[in-house]
Amino acid sequence: MSLTNKTPEAKVESLFNQIAANYDEMNSLISLGNHKHWRKLVMKQLNVRPGSFAIDVCCGTGDWTIALAKAVGPSGQVVGLDFSEEMLKIADQKVRAAGLSDRVTLVKGDAMNLPYADNYFDVATIGFGLRNVPDADRVLHEMSRVVHARGQVACLETSKPTNPIIKLGWQAYFNLVPIMAKLTVNKYQQYHYLQRTTAEFVSAGKLVEMFQDAGLTDVHYRTFTFGAAAFHLGIKP
Repeated sequence: MSLTNKTPEAKVESLFNQIAANYDEMNSLISLGNHKHWRKLVMKQLNVRPGSFAIDVCCGTGDWTIALAKAVGPSGQVVGLDFSEEMLKIADQKVRAAGLSDRVTLVKGDAMNLPYADNYFDVATIGFGLRNVPDADRVLHEMSRVVHARGQVACLETSKPTNPIIKLGWQAYFNLVPIMAKLTVNKYQQYHYLQRTTAEFVSAGKLVEMFQDAGLTDVHYRTFTFGAAAFHLGIKP
Protein backbone atom coordinates (compact mmCIF):
# COMPACT_ATOMS: atom_id res chain seq x y z
CA MET A 1 0.00 0.00 0.00
CA SER A 2 1.48 3.34 -1.03
CA LEU A 3 1.89 6.24 1.37
CA THR A 4 1.67 8.84 -1.40
CA ASN A 5 -1.33 11.06 -2.16
CA LYS A 6 -2.50 11.03 1.45
CA THR A 7 -2.76 13.63 4.18
CA PRO A 8 0.03 13.50 6.80
CA GLU A 9 -2.39 11.99 9.32
CA ALA A 10 -3.54 9.32 6.87
CA LYS A 11 0.06 8.48 5.97
CA VAL A 12 0.93 7.86 9.61
CA GLU A 13 -2.17 5.74 10.14
CA SER A 14 -1.59 3.71 6.98
CA LEU A 15 2.07 3.11 7.76
CA PHE A 16 1.46 1.82 11.26
CA ASN A 17 -1.42 -0.37 10.10
CA GLN A 18 1.01 -1.96 7.63
CA ILE A 19 3.75 -2.69 10.19
CA ALA A 20 1.55 -3.58 13.18
CA ALA A 21 1.94 -7.34 12.89
CA ASN A 22 5.73 -7.13 13.07
CA TYR A 23 6.08 -3.98 15.18
CA ASP A 24 7.13 -5.64 18.44
CA GLU A 25 9.60 -7.93 16.69
CA MET A 26 11.22 -5.03 14.85
CA ASN A 27 11.28 -2.81 17.93
CA SER A 28 13.28 -5.43 19.77
CA LEU A 29 15.59 -5.94 16.81
CA ILE A 30 16.24 -2.24 16.16
CA SER A 31 16.76 -1.31 19.82
CA LEU A 32 18.66 -4.54 20.53
CA GLY A 33 16.05 -5.23 23.19
CA ASN A 34 16.86 -2.04 25.07
CA HIS A 35 13.39 -0.48 24.71
CA LYS A 36 12.03 -2.74 27.46
CA HIS A 37 14.81 -1.74 29.84
CA TRP A 38 14.34 1.95 29.02
CA ARG A 39 10.63 1.71 29.79
CA LYS A 40 11.29 0.11 33.17
CA LEU A 41 13.67 2.92 34.11
CA VAL A 42 11.12 5.50 32.96
CA MET A 43 8.36 3.95 35.06
CA LYS A 44 10.56 4.22 38.15
CA GLN A 45 11.08 7.93 37.51
CA LEU A 46 7.39 8.55 36.82
CA ASN A 47 6.38 6.99 40.13
CA VAL A 48 2.77 6.50 39.05
CA ARG A 49 0.56 6.04 42.11
CA PRO A 50 -2.20 3.47 42.61
CA GLY A 51 -5.56 4.97 41.72
CA SER A 52 -4.13 7.33 39.10
CA PHE A 53 -5.84 8.13 35.80
CA ALA A 54 -3.40 8.01 32.87
CA ILE A 55 -3.41 8.33 29.09
CA ASP A 56 -0.83 6.72 26.85
CA VAL A 57 -0.83 8.69 23.59
CA CYS A 58 0.26 6.88 20.40
CA CYS A 59 0.07 3.71 22.48
CA GLY A 60 0.90 1.37 19.59
CA THR A 61 0.79 -2.26 20.65
CA GLY A 62 0.27 -1.29 24.26
CA ASP A 63 3.50 -2.01 26.12
CA TRP A 64 3.59 1.31 27.99
CA THR A 65 -0.19 1.19 28.44
CA ILE A 66 0.16 -2.15 30.20
CA ALA A 67 3.02 -0.90 32.38
CA LEU A 68 0.87 2.07 33.42
CA ALA A 69 -2.11 -0.20 34.11
CA LYS A 70 -0.02 -2.33 36.44
CA ALA A 71 1.18 0.80 38.23
CA VAL A 72 -2.25 2.39 38.73
CA GLY A 73 -3.64 -0.84 40.17
CA PRO A 74 -7.27 -1.99 40.35
CA SER A 75 -8.43 1.42 41.55
CA GLY A 76 -6.86 3.29 38.60
CA GLN A 77 -7.65 3.60 34.90
CA VAL A 78 -5.54 3.94 31.75
CA VAL A 79 -6.55 5.10 28.28
CA GLY A 80 -4.42 3.88 25.37
CA LEU A 81 -5.00 6.06 22.30
CA ASP A 82 -3.70 5.46 18.79
CA PHE A 83 -4.49 6.22 15.14
CA SER A 84 -3.94 2.65 14.02
CA GLU A 85 -6.72 0.09 14.29
CA GLU A 86 -4.25 -2.72 13.62
CA MET A 87 -1.97 -1.56 16.43
CA LEU A 88 -4.95 -1.32 18.77
CA LYS A 89 -6.04 -4.87 17.89
CA ILE A 90 -2.67 -6.18 19.04
CA ALA A 91 -2.75 -3.94 22.13
CA ASP A 92 -6.17 -5.35 23.00
CA GLN A 93 -4.86 -8.92 22.75
CA LYS A 94 -1.94 -8.06 25.04
CA VAL A 95 -4.14 -6.24 27.56
CA ARG A 96 -6.51 -9.21 27.72
CA ALA A 97 -3.63 -11.66 28.08
CA ALA A 98 -2.30 -9.58 30.98
CA GLY A 99 -5.71 -9.64 32.67
CA LEU A 100 -5.97 -5.85 32.68
CA SER A 101 -9.12 -5.24 30.63
CA ASP A 102 -10.94 -3.91 33.69
CA ARG A 103 -8.60 -0.93 33.95
CA VAL A 104 -7.60 -0.24 30.32
CA THR A 105 -9.68 1.49 27.64
CA LEU A 106 -8.26 1.47 24.11
CA VAL A 107 -9.40 4.32 21.86
CA LYS A 108 -8.85 5.07 18.18
CA GLY A 109 -8.11 8.77 18.16
CA ASP A 110 -5.99 11.69 17.03
CA ALA A 111 -3.01 12.64 19.21
CA MET A 112 -3.27 16.20 17.91
CA ASN A 113 -6.90 16.49 19.04
CA LEU A 114 -7.33 14.44 22.18
CA PRO A 115 -11.04 13.77 22.81
CA TYR A 116 -10.89 14.64 26.50
CA ALA A 117 -11.65 17.67 28.64
CA ASP A 118 -9.02 19.91 30.19
CA ASN A 119 -7.43 18.73 33.46
CA TYR A 120 -8.71 15.16 33.02
CA PHE A 121 -5.71 12.92 33.69
CA ASP A 122 -2.95 12.60 36.28
CA VAL A 123 -0.36 11.40 33.77
CA ALA A 124 0.06 11.62 29.99
CA THR A 125 2.74 9.58 28.22
CA ILE A 126 3.94 9.08 24.66
CA GLY A 127 6.49 6.44 23.70
CA PHE A 128 8.31 6.40 20.37
CA GLY A 129 5.43 8.27 18.74
CA LEU A 130 6.22 11.97 18.95
CA ARG A 131 8.67 11.90 16.05
CA ASN A 132 6.01 10.41 13.76
CA VAL A 133 3.10 12.81 14.30
CA PRO A 134 2.57 15.63 11.78
CA ASP A 135 2.79 18.31 14.52
CA ALA A 136 4.76 17.36 17.64
CA ASP A 137 4.23 20.77 19.27
CA ARG A 138 0.48 20.40 19.01
CA VAL A 139 0.59 16.92 20.54
CA LEU A 140 2.58 18.21 23.52
CA HIS A 141 0.11 21.08 23.97
CA GLU A 142 -2.75 18.57 23.92
CA MET A 143 -1.03 16.32 26.46
CA SER A 144 -0.42 19.32 28.69
CA ARG A 145 -4.02 20.43 28.31
CA VAL A 146 -5.58 17.15 29.41
CA VAL A 147 -3.52 16.68 32.60
CA HIS A 148 -4.50 18.53 35.74
CA ALA A 149 -2.31 20.95 37.72
CA ARG A 150 0.83 19.14 38.94
CA GLY A 151 0.10 16.37 36.44
CA GLN A 152 3.00 14.70 34.63
CA VAL A 153 3.69 14.71 30.89
CA ALA A 154 6.30 12.20 29.77
CA CYS A 155 7.95 11.25 26.49
CA LEU A 156 10.28 8.35 25.69
CA GLU A 157 11.76 8.78 22.24
CA THR A 158 14.75 7.98 20.09
CA SER A 159 17.43 10.65 20.34
CA LYS A 160 20.85 11.57 18.98
CA PRO A 161 24.13 10.77 20.72
CA THR A 162 26.30 13.82 21.24
CA ASN A 163 29.67 12.05 21.32
CA PRO A 164 31.03 12.39 17.74
CA ILE A 165 32.36 8.83 17.52
CA ILE A 166 29.22 7.25 18.97
CA LYS A 167 27.09 9.49 16.76
CA LEU A 168 28.81 8.15 13.63
CA GLY A 169 28.16 4.57 14.73
CA TRP A 170 24.55 5.43 15.56
CA GLN A 171 23.99 6.98 12.15
CA ALA A 172 25.57 4.00 10.39
CA TYR A 173 23.41 1.57 12.35
CA PHE A 174 20.15 3.42 11.65
CA ASN A 175 21.01 3.60 7.97
CA LEU A 176 20.85 -0.20 8.04
CA VAL A 177 17.38 -0.30 9.62
CA PRO A 178 15.39 -0.31 6.34
CA ILE A 179 17.60 -3.11 5.01
CA MET A 180 17.07 -5.09 8.22
CA ALA A 181 13.32 -4.56 7.85
CA LYS A 182 13.42 -5.67 4.21
CA LEU A 183 15.25 -8.88 5.11
CA THR A 184 13.21 -9.60 8.24
CA VAL A 185 9.63 -8.56 7.46
CA ASN A 186 9.77 -7.24 3.87
CA LYS A 187 8.87 -3.68 4.90
CA TYR A 188 11.63 -1.53 3.41
CA GLN A 189 9.57 1.55 2.51
CA GLN A 190 7.88 1.79 5.89
CA TYR A 191 11.10 1.49 7.88
CA HIS A 192 12.90 3.87 5.55
CA TYR A 193 10.28 6.41 6.62
CA LEU A 194 10.79 5.57 10.31
CA GLN A 195 14.56 5.74 9.92
CA ARG A 196 14.18 9.20 8.39
CA THR A 197 11.90 10.48 11.18
CA THR A 198 14.45 9.23 13.71
CA ALA A 199 17.29 11.04 11.96
CA GLU A 200 15.28 14.25 11.53
CA PHE A 201 13.76 14.45 15.01
CA VAL A 202 14.83 17.23 17.34
CA SER A 203 17.67 16.98 19.84
CA ALA A 204 17.00 16.26 23.51
CA GLY A 205 17.77 19.89 24.33
CA LYS A 206 15.32 21.20 21.74
CA LEU A 207 12.62 18.87 23.07
CA VAL A 208 13.03 20.51 26.48
CA GLU A 209 12.13 23.82 24.83
CA MET A 210 9.11 22.25 23.18
CA PHE A 211 7.92 20.94 26.55
CA GLN A 212 8.30 24.42 28.01
CA ASP A 213 6.48 25.99 25.07
CA ALA A 214 3.61 23.60 25.81
CA GLY A 215 3.29 25.22 29.24
CA LEU A 216 5.17 22.61 31.25
CA THR A 217 7.61 23.40 34.04
CA ASP A 218 10.38 21.57 35.91
CA VAL A 219 11.28 19.97 32.58
CA HIS A 220 14.21 17.61 32.65
CA TYR A 221 15.47 14.66 30.68
CA ARG A 222 17.63 11.58 30.91
CA THR A 223 19.36 9.82 28.05
CA PHE A 224 19.88 6.09 27.65
CA THR A 225 22.46 3.94 25.86
CA PHE A 226 24.90 6.74 24.98
CA GLY A 227 22.06 9.01 23.87
CA ALA A 228 20.21 6.58 21.59
CA ALA A 229 16.98 7.37 23.48
CA ALA A 230 15.81 10.11 25.82
CA PHE A 231 13.14 10.39 28.48
CA HIS A 232 11.62 13.84 29.02
CA LEU A 233 9.36 14.75 31.93
CA GLY A 234 7.47 17.96 32.59
CA ILE A 235 4.93 19.12 35.16
CA LYS A 236 1.83 21.18 34.46
CA PRO A 237 1.85 24.20 36.79
